[in-house]
Amino acid sequence: MAFDIQEFKKEYQKKFEELFAYGYESGSKTEQYIALGDLVRGLYSEDWIQTIMEYNKKKEKQVYYFSMEFLPGRMLKSNLLNMGILDCVKQGMDELGLDLDEVARAEVDPALGNGGLGRLASCFMDSIASTGLAGNGNGIRYRYGLFKQKFNNGYQIELPENWLRNRNVWEVRKENKAVIVRFGGDVSFTQEDGDGKLRVRHENTRDILAVPYDTAQVGYNNGVINNLRLWSAEIPYGDEARFSTEEQREEVKRITEVLYPDDSNYEGRLLRVQQEYFFSSAGIQSIVRYFKRLKLDWSLFPDKIAIHINDTHPTLAIPELMRILLDEEGLTWDQAWEITKKTVSYTNHTILQEAMERWPETMISDLLPRIYQIIQEINRRHIDKKTPLYGEELSQRTAIISHGQIKMANLAIIGSHSVNGVARLHTDILMADTLNDFYVMYPQKFNNKTNGITQRRWVQIANENLTAMLDETIGTEWKSNPEEIKILKAHRDNKNVLDKLEQVKLSNKKRFAAYALQEMGIEIDPTALFDVQIKRLHAYKRQLLNVLHILDRYLQLKDNPNANLQKRVFIFGAKAAPSYYYAKQIIKLINSIAYLINNDPSINDKIKIVFVENYGVSLAELIIPAADISEQISLAGKEASGTSNMKLMSNGAITMATLDGANVEIRDHVGEDNIFIFGLKSDEVQEYYRNGVYNSRDIYDKNPRLKRILNLLIDGTIPGVETEGRDIFDSLVMYNDEYFLLKDFDGYLQAQYEADVAFSDRDRWNRMALMNIASSGPFSSDYTILRYADEIWKIKPHS
Repeated sequence: MAFDIQEFKKEYQKKFEELFAYGYESGSKTEQYIALGDLVRGLYSEDWIQTIMEYNKKKEKQVYYFSMEFLPGRMLKSNLLNMGILDCVKQGMDELGLDLDEVARAEVDPALGNGGLGRLASCFMDSIASTGLAGNGNGIRYRYGLFKQKFNNGYQIELPENWLRNRNVWEVRKENKAVIVRFGGDVSFTQEDGDGKLRVRHENTRDILAVPYDTAQVGYNNGVINNLRLWSAEIPYGDEARFSTEEQREEVKRITEVLYPDDSNYEGRLLRVQQEYFFSSAGIQSIVRYFKRLKLDWSLFPDKIAIHINDTHPTLAIPELMRILLDEEGLTWDQAWEITKKTVSYTNHTILQEAMERWPETMISDLLPRIYQIIQEINRRHIDKKTPLYGEELSQRTAIISHGQIKMANLAIIGSHSVNGVARLHTDILMADTLNDFYVMYPQKFNNKTNGITQRRWVQIANENLTAMLDETIGTEWKSNPEEIKILKAHRDNKNVLDKLEQVKLSNKKRFAAYALQEMGIEIDPTALFDVQIKRLHAYKRQLLNVLHILDRYLQLKDNPNANLQKRVFIFGAKAAPSYYYAKQIIKLINSIAYLINNDPSINDKIKIVFVENYGVSLAELIIPAADISEQISLAGKEASGTSNMKLMSNGAITMATLDGANVEIRDHVGEDNIFIFGLKSDEVQEYYRNGVYNSRDIYDKNPRLKRILNLLIDGTIPGVETEGRDIFDSLVMYNDEYFLLKDFDGYLQAQYEADVAFSDRDRWNRMALMNIASSGPFSSDYTILRYADEIWKIKPHS
């Protein structure tokens, strides 16, 4: 997009005055941001309209990506970058006496996601547009989204994240595209004269208006602007009398109020199902309405529409599509089922059976009576068809409805034509173990699509210094073709390049150190090794293993303050689900250990711990470029893929890893000399589960070093964790250490010692960092999306 700096300055001043009726110089940073956002949205609006018109005119096949969460991060600089005007606007703002970075920080992170799942969805939306594919997102416009995390005496507390307190400049409310979503009521069937077909009648339903808010997804330098549609729950126009009490009105608002309501009670689980059906139904209705405008035969629906469900949350899209095709469009069951299977594809994001959603049968039958009937019929036909082929036992194990529960993963697999994992190891485990029964039945459905990230955000925006160094060293082709970053490998022995890379890292570490001092009052040494673990707090991700290592270093320094240990800053960022008590205990433990160690002068600042509050995309953009070590230490066979591992390696962090998820593929690309690998392998873990011989108490009793560390949890050394310390100690020693931390402990310490040695050799470390950056190109989400498009969705880049 060609843009003149003088023209920009004039238009910006004009836009600001239109909005606020005074000069921009007097405006707050938020007002300056809103004016700039409004101006930018106006600049791409013509391309947005044109893209949609072209898709419609050519009747181009489009993909609809259904996800419970999207985590886009701040969008201003991303949009400017993809439009090709970032430098122009930065200079124009500078000439106006404004700092673009300061103005951009006034944008509030949209609280629309939790972690990797939501960030992946947003990377994919960016890549779909940037690779020129016709694609749309479909989700929920949460009013508060995920909670705002605060620490109170080391404990996590959850506050509402009012991210819409000003306004979201990027969204456009589309009242004319609103649809009605029905809950509850009674279903009956009537036979009308004429064609003799049964008609479905709904009575006494609770009708909710789903209003879409559309947000442009700007492609990188290609003029393609796709659409992310998020739905808001409202009272239907003219139906206010049916929602006369405050409680009734609040029930409607709650549907799109928070991401992942507390599911530890029935009411929370019921609300979650309402959310999942709400955005699935609204999205399917919107798609069907679009298809009908094409005036094509229903048999062509899969040739024009691809619906992708991101994890099991949108699985109710399958029976909802069936409902519309059967009840509203009059298709036969076989016609509707064939269309649905050919249209829908499913990504599985977990190996853990307990993480796969299942809902009480009675809950679905009460809340969604017609959907329940359709699920029953899908299940009946599945069992009837498969039993003669595979026997009753195997067929029943794959049933959708079993023991009073509806299994959403089973419905997703049976009702789709493609099931993919998100890393090579993950997919192998799904086929061989977790979903083996389905693999036996449907081997042709299973495939792998290793996750990816967009380097546009995680390098070009998050790490401007590295971007400039790469441009100077290898040119700019890597920006549009990420695999070209491999050219950097030619400079692995170039001392000048290695020194420049070290200076880039140091400047990023100084930036984070300034943040830690200003926001948290913690003074850290930028020359120390920054050891980073940033991800959702869950026992299988083993933040606790990291804690045991920190305590080991602390004891070494208490025994000998002059011990030859590399100075380290341990950086954590993590939220625990509100009802996940054990994870919240771990947060309290980390914060208490941080208080103990950060205030102990006897260790000479050899260890500092920084646990940032309210970790999200913008904090990740601050932390990741500063990281030296990337902690990817989940128990092998538990993490589906991971994407923080890819973001960190692309910024020159060295991965400290088990052979889990995409770590396996990262090792294959960077080579064993440029990664620290330790711990049990996936097949070894599975063997322990099978033979049942793992005994954590025995390890505790026979390992004096480990025993001393674990005793710190219960001997009063760590302040304020009497209950938490005892519970965590018991989980590891008395209750047999579910995720094998004690088994992997010695190997982890050895890998950390090797990292100390490597970091002390600056040329060696910088070479390792360079090789990680140079090997990161294949993990671009652009390539992942092109594989989805070619192998699953059957769509081609827009021309």
